[in-house]
Amino acid sequence: MLRFTTAGESHGPGLLVIIEGLPAGLFIDQDFINQELGRRQQGYGRGGRMKIESDRVEVLSGVRNNRALGSPVSFLIRNKDHANWRDIMGSGACSQLEEKAVFRPRPGHADLTGAMKYGHHDMRNILERASARETTVRVAAGAVFKQLLGNFSMDIYSQVLAIGEVSSPGARVERAGLRELRRVVENSPVRCADPSSEKLMIEAIDCARASGESLGGSFEVGVIGVPPGLGSHTSWEQRLDSRLAAALMGIQAIKAVEIGEGVANSAAPGSSAHDQIYFSEERGVYRLTNNAGGIEGGMSNGEVVWARAYMKPIPTLMKPLSSVDTVNWKQEAAVTERSDVCAVPAAAVVGEAMSAYVIAQAFLEKFGNDSIEEIRRNFDGYRQYVRKVWKWEKI
Repeated sequence: MLRFTTAGESHGPGLLVIIEGLPAGLFIDQDFINQELGRRQQGYGRGGRMKIESDRVEVLSGVRNNRALGSPVSFLIRNKDHANWRDIMGSGACSQLEEKAVFRPRPGHADLTGAMKYGHHDMRNILERASARETTVRVAAGAVFKQLLGNFSMDIYSQVLAIGEVSSPGARVERAGLRELRRVVENSPVRCADPSSEKLMIEAIDCARASGESLGGSFEVGVIGVPPGLGSHTSWEQRLDSRLAAALMGIQAIKAVEIGEGVANSAAPGSSAHDQIYFSEERGVYRLTNNAGGIEGGMSNGEVVWARAYMKPIPTLMKPLSSVDTVNWKQEAAVTERSDVCAVPAAAVVGEAMSAYVIAQAFLEKFGNDSIEEIRRNFDGYRQYVRKVWKWEKI
């Protein structure tokens, strides 16, 4: 089974990811991984940390001559800022342990509840791991999953739909329009496909920065070319929409997820909510809409798998909210940490990584994961079957 785990703290020596279940023979392009890491660091509204770090991956295991061996693959990304925190965040004796101690928890962050759960007085022990800096290695892992999916003609996109009160209509995407969408989005400081909305989003971020505020928003992420039949209707934990929602909700500060037009469909009549099925000799079986987000009954239906995620404003504000000093138990302002004003564009890149993981995991469950050659044989056989028996041409 494909799975991954991460380790590391925001100002520790580095961040580590271990990936198990990658098929042997998968080509792993380290330059592409580094490009993806660079995408995560971009976006209008990012904070000073991005000026310090220049994330690059170091492959520690599981890869030889750029090919996965079938054994666990591990990556390390070093934190350059650790040099300034060595006596605060070192694993050995720390001479400046109290210098950055946190006793005034930030509302909306893991500080207070984490300290209660794990019995830490200094809440830095919580916030260092809860930090979104951890998503760096998720993006590195996601870059590998994207390369796996790319072997089977699957592509991933994202676009920002809202920042604060500014919203964009977004672009509906099929494979034919993917290149143009990527060009526009990758050249946008806020990863927005609509230039007029982009301008208003930038203005909103500038206004928030000037007033000591932070902003949330929403993004869409989609996977094009997903074959029908990934996931299952047979148990709740195998449903593809359940797994995708969980993966996106697991990104720091994401507080809501919808699959396809989930919110709008809840208020629509069934005749307009569902994606009707058509057939012609030229196109085979096809649909004119994709309100379901490419998932029906917990399984991919061959259309684009897409979802929206909604991010709350970052809890660290330069004009901090009210909190309590847990040393003297007095009402005081929450602690401030170096932080972003808005991280929605970066969260969209993380959303791509997590979506790639879910689809890659479900794909390998269906087609095997020992070697790329075996997977390709199984996939080719399934493709022929779907085309011949079910008249499905989009695979």
